[in-house]
Amino acid sequence: MVYFAKWKIALVVVVCLLGVAFAAPNLLNHDTDAELPGWLPNEQISLGLDLRGGSHLLLEVEAQTVINERLEALIDSIRSGLRSDRIRYTGLGIHGNTASVEIKKPDQVQQAYDMIRKLDNGTETVVENGKISVKLTEKAVIDAKRSAVEQSIEIVRRRIDETGTKEPTIQRQGDERILIQLPGIDDPEEVKHLLGKTAKMSFHLVNHNVTAEDIAAGRIPPGTIALPSADNENRLIAVRRKVEVSGDMLTDSQPNFQDGQPVVSFTFNALGGKKFGKVTTENVNRSLAIVLDGKVISAPNINSPILGGRGIITGRFTVKEANDLSLLLRAGALPAPLVILEERSVGPGLGADSVEAGKIASAVGLLAVVVFMVMSYGRFGIYADVALMFNIIMIIASLSVLQATLTLPGIAGIVLTIGMAVDANVLIFERIREEARNGLGPIAAIDSGYKRAIRTIVDANVTTLIAAVLLYQFGSGPVRGFAVTLAIGILTSMFTAIMVTRLLIVMWLRRTKPKTLPL
Repeated sequence: MVYFAKWKIALVVVVCLLGVAFAAPNLLNHDTDAELPGWLPNEQISLGLDLRGGSHLLLEVEAQTVINERLEALIDSIRSGLRSDRIRYTGLGIHGNTASVEIKKPDQVQQAYDMIRKLDNGTETVVENGKISVKLTEKAVIDAKRSAVEQSIEIVRRRIDETGTKEPTIQRQGDERILIQLPGIDDPEEVKHLLGKTAKMSFHLVNHNVTAEDIAAGRIPPGTIALPSADNENRLIAVRRKVEVSGDMLTDSQPNFQDGQPVVSFTFNALGGKKFGKVTTENVNRSLAIVLDGKVISAPNINSPILGGRGIITGRFTVKEANDLSLLLRAGALPAPLVILEERSVGPGLGADSVEAGKIASAVGLLAVVVFMVMSYGRFGIYADVALMFNIIMIIASLSVLQATLTLPGIAGIVLTIGMAVDANVLIFERIREEARNGLGPIAAIDSGYKRAIRTIVDANVTTLIAAVLLYQFGSGPVRGFAVTLAIGILTSMFTAIMVTRLLIVMWLRRTKPKTLPL
C-alpha cells in the first residue's frame, strides 16, 4: 500500500492538472476567453435552453404530402404507359389514397393491369368491372412517412447549422413531429422563415399553346398545370406537369450579381447536368420555368444549349432573398411542409436565475458533504474533500471538452454526483476502521481496507453507469443532459476516490509513519 508506482503518481498529477487547465476558461467571460491564444484550452461549458435562454419550436411534418406526390407520380406514369400502349381509358385520377382508371375496351384490361403492376412495387392493384384501382400498401405508407420525417430532420439540421446557431437540439418526437431548441435565439422569426419554406425546386417547360384566356376558362389540357407567378400570384403560367430536372440534383448554390442585380447561381451533379444540358439543347427558343414551392420564380427563354451543369436563377430578388434562397437550395428541399404546432421562448433572465439557483444548490450540497466528511473521518475526510474538489473540476473540464450541453437536470446530476462522489471513500474508510479494530497496524489496515472495498465500489458504480447509459440511449432532451453529467461524474469520482485519496494517504504515511490511524 505504501508503494505507489511513479507512473501512477505522474498519471494522477497530469490528469488533475489537465482538469484544472480545461475547467479554467469557465471562470472567464466570453470576450476574455475569445482572446486566449489558440493553443490554450478555451472551450466553455455550453449551456442549454433552460439555462441560457432561447427558443423552443415543435414542428409537425405533413407526411401525407409525400403520399400524395407519390400517387401523382404514379398517375403520370400510368397516363404515359397507357398512351404508349394505345390503350383507351377514362376517369384517371386520385381518390383518397387510391389512384384509379377505367379501361374502355374489355380486351385491353389485362394488358393495362400488367403494365400498371410493374410501375410501383409498393402498391396493391385491383381490377373490378374494367376499373383498375392502385393503392399504396400499409408498409409503403409507413416507410414513406418515416423516411419523410428522417429526411426533414436532416434538412432542418443543415438549415439551422447554416445560420450559425450553436448547439441546437433537433430530435424526433412521436411519429411525425420534430422538436427544436435553439439556445441563445430570443427571436426565432428568421429561423421560422427558413424552416417554413419547403424549398422544393424543379424545372418545367412552359406550355405556350395554353393562353391566359384558356387558363381563365379552365381549358387546361392533361399533363399541364397552371402555377402562380412569384411576382404576381394573380398571374398564372401554364407549365408541363413533367419535371424535366429536379432540384434535388443541385450540389451547390451561391448568391451572386448579374448586371448589378442579385441572382442565385447553381450547380448540378453529373446526372442533373446531363439532363439540364439535354432539355436546353432540345428546346431552344422555348421557355423553361423554374418552380419553387409551387410558384414560378422565373421563366427565362432558352437562347442556346446550357451545358456544363451550371446556371443562374434571375428574379426580382433583394440581396437577403438571394442569400436565403441559396441557403435553402444548398441545404436541400424538405420532402413535406412543416407546420409549427408550438412555440415558446425562454428569456435569458430566467436562464440566469436557473444558473444561480444551480450554483447555490451545488455550493450548499458541497459544503454539507465537506463538513460531514471532516467531522466523520478527520484527516482522511479532508483528503476525501480534496479529491471531491478535483472531481468537480474534472466534471466541468469534461463537459467543456466534450461540448456537452448543460441543462438544469444536468446541474441536478452534478449535485447528485457531489453526494455520490464520497461514497467510495466512506466504504474504504469504514473498512479501514474495521480492520484497525481487528488489531491490524495502520499500513496493514489501510492496505486491507482498499483491497476489500474496491470490488464493492466498482460494482456499485458500474450498475449506476449502466443506468446512466440507458437513460441517454432511450431518453431525450433534459433526460440526456442528466445522464451525461451523471455518467461523467461516476467515472471521475471513481478516479478521484481511488487514485487521488490513495495518493494523499500514501504521502501522509511516508512522511509521518503513524502508529495509530486518525479515524
